[in-house]
Amino acid sequence: MTATTTSVDESEQLGPRPEPVSRKARFLRALVPATAAALSGVLLYVSFPPRTLWWLALPAFAVFAWCLHGRGWKAGLGLGYLFGLGFLLPLLVWTGVEVGPGPWLALAAIEAMFVALVGAGIAAVSRLPGYPLWAAALWIAGEAARARVPFSGFPWGKIAFGQADGVFLPLAALGGTPVLGFAVVLCGFGLYEIVRLARDARDPRAVRRGAAAAALLSVLVPVAGAFAARPLVSDDAEDGTATVAAIQGNVPQAGLEFNAQRRAVLDHHVRETERLADRVKAGKAKQPDFVLWPENSSDIDPFTNPDAREAIERAVKAIGAPISVGGVVESKDGKLFNEQILWDPEKGPTDTYDKRQIQPFGEYIPLRGVVGFFSSDVGMVRQDFSRGTEPGVFTMAGTEVGLATCYEAAFDWAVRDTVTHGAQIISVPSNNATFDRSEMTYQQLAMSRIRAVEHSRTVTVPVTSGVSAIIRPDGHVSQKTKWFTADSLVEEVPLRSSQTPATRFGTLPEGILVLIAAGGLGWAVTVGVRARRTRQGR
Repeated sequence: MTATTTSVDESEQLGPRPEPVSRKARFLRALVPATAAALSGVLLYVSFPPRTLWWLALPAFAVFAWCLHGRGWKAGLGLGYLFGLGFLLPLLVWTGVEVGPGPWLALAAIEAMFVALVGAGIAAVSRLPGYPLWAAALWIAGEAARARVPFSGFPWGKIAFGQADGVFLPLAALGGTPVLGFAVVLCGFGLYEIVRLARDARDPRAVRRGAAAAALLSVLVPVAGAFAARPLVSDDAEDGTATVAAIQGNVPQAGLEFNAQRRAVLDHHVRETERLADRVKAGKAKQPDFVLWPENSSDIDPFTNPDAREAIERAVKAIGAPISVGGVVESKDGKLFNEQILWDPEKGPTDTYDKRQIQPFGEYIPLRGVVGFFSSDVGMVRQDFSRGTEPGVFTMAGTEVGLATCYEAAFDWAVRDTVTHGAQIISVPSNNATFDRSEMTYQQLAMSRIRAVEHSRTVTVPVTSGVSAIIRPDGHVSQKTKWFTADSLVEEVPLRSSQTPATRFGTLPEGILVLIAAGGLGWAVTVGVRARRTRQGR
């Protein structure tokens, strides 16, 4: 009788047993956040160029925050991977334009792993006070890792590169791409935190003031910081002006096949330069102080091929100004370089810059033997390019011109050290013909706009087939060409020598944010261990 009474009492205390959750219900519970994570990644992609919907990055991160909040690290890992795929698969589709979907899918899958790890970390810190701060710092730590490994990194898709038209842009001058990206992500997570607190608090007085203040500051501080940084953005000419010409010669046809018509590409750039010279003589264009040709404008080595040399010299003498020529050059010891050559009308070739950040699987094949076992496409890169070692700054008609060749524009250090070595303007000679009419050229153009504000320099983007552009130090595109059209851009641009805080600080802001991320993750792990010990002690 006593035992029965005790059993009844315990039953009354415990209450009715919950009904078992059906398999369908469990599936739906998992499906909703998984779908939301993938779709928020797609939303983040839509915020990137060529669209000017930069503000969509904020709701994208707000939804991502909802997916991760309060979950375990394993769930964060999976949801982060889905977010990464939703973002990177459409963003990087251009990598498969000429070589098929295999490289594109592999690259997106590998890069999404970094986002997965970030998702696991964000889930771990999601219960900490000031959650948006730790989450945003973790995102930037993930970007820092992606920009360095594997194979010297792949920073394409940094959040900063989608903000060329946004209100946060001035922050690039304050702390470069890490600070700009951090502000955007912080604001997105802060928006979610505001909504969450408002939803969870039935009684407004029950909301913790500290949590509410932290959520509001997560939104207000980035916005206020962007407006406070606006005086750092200037279009003034500190060292006078220079008239620059950017030549887009166009290519015989899009795709990889154009490499088989290397002489035609060179002739196109010579012809367009001569056309500009005729316009100058007719008074229809201003005489340029110097001329910038794109990457691969002379894939025929002018140092060993007399015909190529003669064609370049003809163009240089016609325009009467030094030209930076993009060439493919083989050194005496057999090494191949993607090289910019400074060609003077009187002295001929006087200086060179060898591209330092060469593109894996495009300009060289890492682990060639292993990769070749899985794909025969490695044969398309018959000889690996070698890396340059010195920053590129040409003195052209008295102007210091910094050089960051194509892919290098995505790397913070490769652009910054041209400015620290005296560049008054920056040139990003590129060759986008391989990628046809994909979004790649606009994504790269947006990077150059960010670099213009980051270092307060005019940035010229001469491209073989488009879109070539001249970008003012405030990030404004003053001129640009059309796709697959021979054209030239001539403009008087400001020369500047002062350094922005971003230029002076270098990697310091990124390092601080990585330390903040590590601190938040360490705190979350400590809290988790203590909670586990407490449960075990009971």
